Amino acid sequence: MAKYFKSKMKILLIILGVMLVVFIVVQLFALNSQRNIETYTYEVTQKYDTFEIRNYEATLFTSVKLSTNGYKNSSSKGFSILAGYIFGGNEKNEKIAMTSPVTMSLEDSMTMMFMVPKKLEKEMLPKPNESSIIFKEEPAKTVAAITFNGWADDEKIAKFKHELKSALDAEGISYSNRFYFLGYNAPYEVFNRKNEIIVELQ
Repeated sequence: MAKYFKSKMKILLIILGVMLVVFIVVQLFALNSQRNIETYTYEVTQKYDTFEIRNYEATLFTSVKLSTNGYKNSSSKGFSILAGYIFGGNEKNEKIAMTSPVTMSLEDSMTMMFMVPKKLEKEMLPKPNESSIIFKEEPAKTVAAITFNGWADDEKIAKFKHELKSALDAEGISYSNRFYFLGYNAPYEVFNRKNEIIVELQ
């Protein structure tokens, strides 16, 4: 019996070791991928204790409007639709580079957006197979941004949206009702997760 359990324990340790190696490889791959990914660039014009003011230039996005609301209900559906398009779900079966962050409008009916790589113009983009995908030109804007780490969920998003509003009110900075969630990491990334809430200023 002791020999049997010793054999089982050895097998279990081997499996755990393999799983650990796979986990480390995936996280290193994710870290390297983040270094090479194109991002929605901005210029920081002013920093405060808990937030900062940024300027974004006009940028083209692929977008999909979702019938559901809330991060939990909408994020996976929106990501699946837009990822399908850039991974070849279009009339040319053409792959388009992933960019960061994934953007979601925080409205009753949420819109998810992927930034189009800057080297591509609207006329160069293949027609999506999914009719709900549209190309959206976001104008240049000034925003306030607050950052938080870890895994995002509806409660955290609501919390940091409230914190951003309170901080802006305290500074007497006027803002619009156009809030967005920005997520910078792939779902399989565990470490150094970064999320932001931004709001367009008036």
